[in-house]
Amino acid sequence: MLALDKKTFEEEVLNSTGCMLVDFWSESCEPCKALMPTVVELSEKYADQLKFAKLDTSKARRVAIKQKVLGLPTIAIYKDGEKVEELTKDDATAENIEEMIKKYL
Repeated sequence: MLALDKKTFEEEVLNSTGCMLVDFWSESCEPCKALMPTVVELSEKYADQLKFAKLDTSKARRVAIKQKVLGLPTIAIYKDGEKVEELTKDDATAENIEEMIKKYL
């Protein structure tokens, strides 16, 4: 899983082709840290079909605001640089994330 920061987000996500999942999280977000192993597991399961990345929003607040990330955790799917779907807070469950991934394979 690719770790993004404010310098690499645009190049790796917004300028990319194909589909990519981005996990917006923060060190101070307990639900984010609880969800991280699930996202890592899914990234290993679907590694050959979808790119996976994570962004620590506490270190890239402007990026998160520009991407309209209003709550954490937020799991978003980008297609050809455009956000096409996202799950936030209580909707970001292992089952929902996997369902969302399958739509873009």
